[in-house]
Amino acid sequence: MKKLGFDPEKYIEEQSKYILERVNHYDKLYLEFGGKLIGDKHAKRVLPGFDEDAKIKLLHHLKDQTEIIICMYAGDIERNKIRGDYGITYDMDILRLIDDLKEYELAVNSVVITRYSGQPATKLFINKLERRGIKVYKHSSIEEYPSNVDKIVSDEGFGKNDYVETTKPIVVVTAPGAGSGKLATCLNQLYHESRLGRKADYSKFETFPVWNLPLKHPVNVAYEAATVDLKDINMIDSFHYEKYNEVVVNYNRDLETFPVIKRIIEKITGKESVFQSPTDMGVNRVGFGITDDEVVQEASKQEIIRRYFATANDFKKGIVDEEVLQRSKLIMEEMLLRQADRSPVMPAREYADKLKMATSLDDTPVAVIALELPDGQIITGRSSKLMDSCSAALLNSLKTLANITDDILLLSPVILETIQGLKTNDLNSKITALNANEVLIALAISAVTNPTAQAAYDKLNELVGCQAHSTVMLNKDDGQILRDLGIDVTCDPVYPSENLYYV
Repeated sequence: MKKLGFDPEKYIEEQSKYILERVNHYDKLYLEFGGKLIGDKHAKRVLPGFDEDAKIKLLHHLKDQTEIIICMYAGDIERNKIRGDYGITYDMDILRLIDDLKEYELAVNSVVITRYSGQPATKLFINKLERRGIKVYKHSSIEEYPSNVDKIVSDEGFGKNDYVETTKPIVVVTAPGAGSGKLATCLNQLYHESRLGRKADYSKFETFPVWNLPLKHPVNVAYEAATVDLKDINMIDSFHYEKYNEVVVNYNRDLETFPVIKRIIEKITGKESVFQSPTDMGVNRVGFGITDDEVVQEASKQEIIRRYFATANDFKKGIVDEEVLQRSKLIMEEMLLRQADRSPVMPAREYADKLKMATSLDDTPVAVIALELPDGQIITGRSSKLMDSCSAALLNSLKTLANITDDILLLSPVILETIQGLKTNDLNSKITALNANEVLIALAISAVTNPTAQAAYDKLNELVGCQAHSTVMLNKDDGQILRDLGIDVTCDPVYPSENLYYV
């Protein structure tokens, strides 16, 4: 059984209490939510025991006092920015988020499009939202933001942007990712609230870095590894130390912008800010939920390795530059970590090398996946003409979990060949091998009449939390299937073939 290092119930109790204490001093609290509101898999990986939906459950606990504003940077819509964990664009993620929030009985006030200047794709997205009855507000860029405080806090700055009408004391401002304009939206609201004679405040809910853990604690270093493309660097909060003589951790962007944010808030309110440091602005209590630091440290080290592989893949695909890759390597070296410290890596590579030697394919990538089961057993799968390596690894793992011997076929070759024929002959697919989605559907259908297939199918839920590694980069569909099954997969930065499109 996987060791846990985090108490989710204690965390939610502590966190909700702290937020309510903060809001009691004001008519309204604008709470900037960083990270993922739903499905925070990074937090789940580095804090074993953390509920990936803890944030949304926390807000559900406060639902009678809470409404939500979702921010979206127009530039992210224009360039079709993708969320890696779901494989969908940021604009589609907003639609998914709105649906999920409704399930938790949370009121979605509106969507704010930030830095909007009439971009064509953004116009279409606005139309889509408004025709589904969702309110949309448009905020334009403010020149010299955030340095020119006098201009920002004026009719030419926040004054020209829409005020979002809200009715509840806690207004959560969230977004699909970083750089979406959450902070600017919160400050914009404070400006308009002040002009209306209301007493409003701002706070920040950012899970990582954890302010009351050491600077080089693996949990905090894992945050740097996760945001390496954003160039986030953890630092000691010098403002906090100077004021309170207490060492706490924050990160470079918050430290750099704190003085100007403080001046903007003071300019809006006309009085000295109660915040003496960026840490003061935060309401994060996640550090108090840690129950086993050793377990958390090891999990965080594994996340650093996983993030390195993700960055190496992004570099290979041309998504990030070499500076980002080098920074990821430095983090690995700083923590004395190796790729081989991830348990499925070497079994996958060794099996691939063995297959290369057997077939004399020295320069041809061999697709192999190694999957570590809950008991530590490593199961492998290789690509073939019939199915890809992901499909093979899944079937082999399910057979092992169900104690089905190798000589028993889970799926009839006739069924698999029929599906393959449909792909190649009727659908004209150039990719002949069956992918994980197709094989799992075949397994589900076979389970209706085949007790052996049913026994394997019943073991799917035992794959949640398993670790896997592929010797080649997986296609989008296979990668998403593994994520949907709850399997954490990494890949060597190697294309499976020389084809540019049909991979």
